[in-house]
Amino acid sequence: MISPIRSADRSSPVLDKNRPVPFFTQAASFTECWPDIQRHVNAVFDRGKFSHGRQVAQLEKELAAYTGARHVLAVNSGTDALVLLLRACGIEPGDEVIVPAFSFVASASSVALARATPVFADIDPVSYSLDPASVEAAVTPRTRAVMPVHLFWQLADMAALGEVARRHGLMVVEDSAEAIGMRWDGRHAGLLGRGGVLSFFPTKTLGALGDAGAVLTDDPEVAERVTTLRHHGRMGRTVDHIAGISNLSGASGTNSKADDLQAAVLLGKLPRLDAAIARRAELAAAYTERLRDVPGVTRLPTVVPREAATNPVYYVYLVEVERRDALVEHLTRQGIGTEVYYPTPLHLQPCFAHLGHRPGDFPHAEAACARTVALPFHPDLALADVDRVCEAVSDFYRGGAPS
Repeated sequence: MISPIRSADRSSPVLDKNRPVPFFTQAASFTECWPDIQRHVNAVFDRGKFSHGRQVAQLEKELAAYTGARHVLAVNSGTDALVLLLRACGIEPGDEVIVPAFSFVASASSVALARATPVFADIDPVSYSLDPASVEAAVTPRTRAVMPVHLFWQLADMAALGEVARRHGLMVVEDSAEAIGMRWDGRHAGLLGRGGVLSFFPTKTLGALGDAGAVLTDDPEVAERVTTLRHHGRMGRTVDHIAGISNLSGASGTNSKADDLQAAVLLGKLPRLDAAIARRAELAAAYTERLRDVPGVTRLPTVVPREAATNPVYYVYLVEVERRDALVEHLTRQGIGTEVYYPTPLHLQPCFAHLGHRPGDFPHAEAACARTVALPFHPDLALADVDRVCEAVSDFYRGGAPS
């Protein structure tokens, strides 16, 4: 029998200045949901099918119920979900897809892997999502799609971006990898354009114990193409059908079948997702209350009003600060984990050097890369840990940090 991971008590009310605060752990929450996970894992071993089996099918069904998507297609990572979605939407060589210059590399590399060209645009400096005016300026005759990325805690401005897309006859394809639980007038992220994705990387709001992802879409044609592409182009057991599907002639499928063991973990955690989202909101409020008046902390997470009713879902707690790198070093010495999202803007990454960008092309994205840092943030975090992190940040900027 597999035994669950054990962990320290996450509800500890005592402020211990020597207690390490990791950037992420799911040990305590994993222990809590272990009986449900174990039940699903045992079902995988009992049936002996470890890839694309019944647990995957059940996960797709339950995610469809949670998100309201007509079709959920589980795959082996959020990155593959983006690549397959773009290909299923008919993106081809020579096409351009507009993406933000501030995001994880997969937002742009997925376009390249779909054999198209990523075209960068700047971000809104408060929400960190695509700036519609910058998108408008980036449109060319070769542009086929706009890919907003819903970063950190809030949906991109889908009304304004949708209007730009309509004016130019473009598709909207959402990188909603971080956005599970986010909704726009009741519609889940990823269902506001042609389709979207989810990532279940362990640190995500709903995280597996390894890589996993999914495509969300209401479009049956896109769903059929993703279903075929993710399994070597097969619609049956042995015959490749991919060349017979419109807009995919000459393309080949790939092996991106979902893992039933990861599906088992996600099925065990999914019933607790809303509680985890609520806990993240509590932790975000606690951080904001404690950091609001700390000198050197120049921007806290801000929910930007949208045209429609939206709900924030905090994936990370990201702040802008002065002397970011020195603060990170100070917190590291204190045993406090951090993460920089993202140290280099995409247009200045070596893999995109052939696109010819220079520093200064997208100033808001470059500023975010230089100033932002994510603090420890996950449902296992105790309020005493929040106190410890905030005290260490305050000490650094108020001159009380140890030398």
